[in-house]
Amino acid sequence: MVDSHNTPARTRPGAVTVSTYLLWLFALMQLIGLIITLATVGTISEVLDEAYRGTDANGTQNLADITKMVTIGGGIFLLLLAVVLAVLGVFNNRGSNGSRITTWVLGGILVCCTGGGLVSGLGGGFGTGQTTGDGPSPEEIQRRLDEALPGWFGPVTTLLSVIGLLALLGALILLALPKANEFFRKPKQVWEPPTPGAAYPQTGQPGYPQTGQPGYPPTPGYPPTPGQPQAPDQPGYPPAPGSQPGSNPGGEPPGPDRPGPNPPAS
Repeated sequence: MVDSHNTPARTRPGAVTVSTYLLWLFALMQLIGLIITLATVGTISEVLDEAYRGTDANGTQNLADITKMVTIGGGIFLLLLAVVLAVLGVFNNRGSNGSRITTWVLGGILVCCTGGGLVSGLGGGFGTGQTTGDGPSPEEIQRRLDEALPGWFGPVTTLLSVIGLLALLGALILLALPKANEFFRKPKQVWEPPTPGAAYPQTGQPGYPQTGQPGYPPTPGYPPTPGQPQAPDQPGYPPAPGSQPGSNPGGEPPGPDRPGPNPPAS
């Protein structure tokens, strides 16, 4: 009996496929958000520079340049992390458990960043906190930004943040479902009994040679020893001198129990 161990093929569940699509959607939302940020960051910087011009805060902190660098740097950082998640989604489709764990860790960090940015935008946008010295109040800065930025800026950025956050949460939840756990679990080998009458597998060793060794000539007969009678009817030996084929080698006359040669025909 031969044991046959086969590894069953894994079928990717729909939950894993949908989670990958949601990760790609999150990356797309971050890309659109970065494009909008780059298109409006110049306006935001001009508004902040005008609001803090001639104040103590502008001379000591240069808030306009700091805000511009933080806004662009934060958008690029989030986009890079989103691209990494999109690549991890490809490996998730192939059943890599390490990729799924990395998706959970990185996705959790991005949920905090995206959720924090969404809450900050809904709570006051670009408010800078408490007024320092003779600087403008956060409400005044927000009012100037609302007047300078397009009317669609606030609703579109909020919508992108909400869609991205929901897509990321949905992807992480789908990867934790029981069907996804079975897909990422290492498959076990299944034993299958051999089919009756099936040939045994070849071991890879060549067949044994034949017992007869080809190429060696047969052993010739040995000549008789002088004075020793020749054994009758032994192949390979010449007849003894003075003896006829079929005669009695001992010279005794044929008897009833020792027949002689047949007489010649008349």
